[in-house]
Amino acid sequence: MADEFFSTGLKAIADERPPGRLQRAWKLLRRQRKALAGGGIVLFFLVVAVFAPWLAPYPPTEQNFVDAMQGPSVAHWMGTDSYGQDILSRLFYGARSALWIGFASVALGLLVGVPLGLFAGLRGGRIEWAAMRLVDGLLAFPELIMAMAFMAVLGLGMTNVIYALALSFVGPFARTVRADVLQVKSRPFVEAARLMGVPEREVILRHVLPNIASPILIQAGMRVSIAILLGSGLSFLGLGVVPPTPDWGLMISEGRGFISMAPWMSGMPGIALAVLLVGLNLLAEGLRDALDPRTRGEGA
Repeated sequence: MADEFFSTGLKAIADERPPGRLQRAWKLLRRQRKALAGGGIVLFFLVVAVFAPWLAPYPPTEQNFVDAMQGPSVAHWMGTDSYGQDILSRLFYGARSALWIGFASVALGLLVGVPLGLFAGLRGGRIEWAAMRLVDGLLAFPELIMAMAFMAVLGLGMTNVIYALALSFVGPFARTVRADVLQVKSRPFVEAARLMGVPEREVILRHVLPNIASPILIQAGMRVSIAILLGSGLSFLGLGVVPPTPDWGLMISEGRGFISMAPWMSGMPGIALAVLLVGLNLLAEGLRDALDPRTRGEGA
């Protein structure tokens, strides 16, 4: 009888769940104007990127030297560059490059960093020490310097930019996950699940991951804007996307030599990049306010 009562109590603790967490977060997110504004901006650029072939008035790499460096007009709403390429069309296709680099690099960083942090936090001991020394090595250099070093080894191109940025994000993701796992694994419902003999895989999937998902999602949202900025920076320095592929950083770099004669060459992609980054940051802040109880003054 006592064993049955003890098992029932353990099961109740192991099945403990914060009620309605996702529903509360969604309601809080909808109430925040900055999150809605940021989401609207990001959605606009996503639509532009997806439908670029239908929205762009000209092919993005079509050159016409007769119309080179023409200012904004009815034929070319945002002007042309030094090759006579339509800047508006290149902006639409450049949104594809920016968003793909941002989301793909963060996804790959998560794919490596989250398991590494989970493994280190759950196993402990020498395994944790070795994993964290690896993470410390990755975090010893600024992300741009790290990405530049990887690009020097991997070579130019959009795919290599994604790999380089993903590698530079592994360390921050792994450290965040490991810190959260150390807090969660000592909670009563995790210990109760282990005492009941629940397999380790099920403990991770049912109890650990759901309780560390919020900080992972918040950091991932913030990292997307950082990835886009770093990707554009690499292209600006000539270490990223290769011409004639449309890329905002590359467009800014190409236009800097004509800034006094044709400011729209650098100005238009610069404005597009700034607006997208503002939208992503507003959305990330909204996610943080909605998902992190500490920002609302609630208990953890």
